[in-house]
Amino acid sequence: MNREGMTLIVRTVTRISVWLIILYGIYIALHGHLTPGGGFAGGVIISLAFLNVTLAYGRKFTSRWLDIGLLGDIEASSASLILALGIMGMAFGGGFLANFLSHGKLFHLVSAGTIPIYNILIGAKVGMALFVVVWTLAITRIGEEEEQ
Repeated sequence: MNREGMTLIVRTVTRISVWLIILYGIYIALHGHLTPGGGFAGGVIISLAFLNVTLAYGRKFTSRWLDIGLLGDIEASSASLILALGIMGMAFGGGFLANFLSHGKLFHLVSAGTIPIYNILIGAKVGMALFVVVWTLAITRIGEEEEQ
């Protein structure tokens, strides 16, 4: 029998845990200026949640569940926003990627100026880019005949 995905147990655990993994990735990206972690680590965690869905349910389900084109658009727009924020640092702060926002209060979530914004954008960039690369590898079948 040629079917995609894994057993019912794996699918059920994935259905429950994928949202917790995504939430944890968002937490790591948002709190990167206060705790170990940041945008890169949060983005990797979010992409691994999407990879988990792909492994548990298969490519066909994942292509219906996720809009892969939208993920590519998020990845591209986050890179553009990082560049725009860096240019705003040149205009308002004196150098590329300079912090031009208020630093806020020490050890609060809304602190550190532009660093939390960079963490969010880098998390989106890394998360979507890694998953789009894995998705491209998953749908590419070299040397095999196409399925009817």
